[in-house]
Amino acid sequence: MDMPLQPQGYFDLRFEALKDAFVDNFAAGRESGAALCISIAGEVVVDLWAGVTDKEGLETWQQDTLVNVFSCTKGIAAVAMLKLVERGLLKLDVPVCQYWPEFAVNGKEQITIEQLLCHSSGISAIHPPVKDEELFDWPTMVRYIEQETPWWPPGTKHGYAPVVFAWTIGELFRRAAGETMGTFIEREIMQPLSQELYIGVPEALDDRIARILSAPASEVQDTTLPREIMGNPQGVTSRAFINPMSITNSSNKPAWRRTELCSANGHGNARSLATLYDMLANKGCYGSKKLLDETLINSARSEWVSGQDQVLKCSTRYGLGFLLHQEGKLCGLGGAKNFGHQGASGALGFADPQRGIGFGYVCNRMGTEALIDPRAERLVNALYESLNSVCLNTS
Repeated sequence: MDMPLQPQGYFDLRFEALKDAFVDNFAAGRESGAALCISIAGEVVVDLWAGVTDKEGLETWQQDTLVNVFSCTKGIAAVAMLKLVERGLLKLDVPVCQYWPEFAVNGKEQITIEQLLCHSSGISAIHPPVKDEELFDWPTMVRYIEQETPWWPPGTKHGYAPVVFAWTIGELFRRAAGETMGTFIEREIMQPLSQELYIGVPEALDDRIARILSAPASEVQDTTLPREIMGNPQGVTSRAFINPMSITNSSNKPAWRRTELCSANGHGNARSLATLYDMLANKGCYGSKKLLDETLINSARSEWVSGQDQVLKCSTRYGLGFLLHQEGKLCGLGGAKNFGHQGASGALGFADPQRGIGFGYVCNRMGTEALIDPRAERLVNALYESLNSVCLNTS
């Protein structure tokens, strides 16, 4: 199938190399449909989209196409939690059980909200087998979390919680706020930013959602993470990613879209990610709107844990709900102070507070890496090459 290599949208000519990198991802046969947006201090300098939204290649990606951004959702969830802190409804350094008494059993009594957000609580997966249909039953999943035992003494190690973050953070939020996180995010974060990103998609928007497509088997590398998932089915990594198995095969199902999983099923676009991270990169301000306290942002983007990740089986650094930049191939976010989150599809959103940049990239062809996807890495590198070129040409 021939892919359209001329993207739709707009780019500032200073970022032509970034546009070319976006096109190159399609030319290399690594994209089906995708969108890219860069926002700097309230000004959109790149807003591109191209490709198709369906397996058959009949539906063209549009300006208002929405797509599952997978774990990029965690960054938006972190902002929602920080807003509750700002309003005095949560305190990050207190035990979770102060807001959720049923949580305080089986060694979880002293787990703090901070530990949940930075993945050091030991609640990264569920030990007992979970039935496929239970994934969409909120009360049942919450009961699993309440009865769960930490995989390691809380606070002593860290391990990414790819899916259960939905219920640990989501139920905690519901208890503190008196409403679901999806409802709050749409009203208190996305509407003030004039953007669309839904955790729990209204049925009326289904026609605008791009279908998620599997990566070809030839692109899946035989690396430590998949070997651990398949080779140690009782281990924390396998339980985190495929307990239940419906985690892996439900992303195009209506039940997945309707459920509010703040870990994995946000549906938005590149503009929503870029705008959110522009706000975070600029001290909580977007234009004339002040959305979040700068002190809270600075705390959340500070390093809370680093080193060997017990789930991902590689080195990671986390703030409070955010992935932090670290050096190395397929690990970096473009700069030492940058923070954001990746998604399993290959999607990526991040903030560069030194340059005031918000970055958003979304796609509908699944990625194959634990951290930064090669397609996203190519775009990040091209962004900073463009920025450095601009600096050199104006100096």
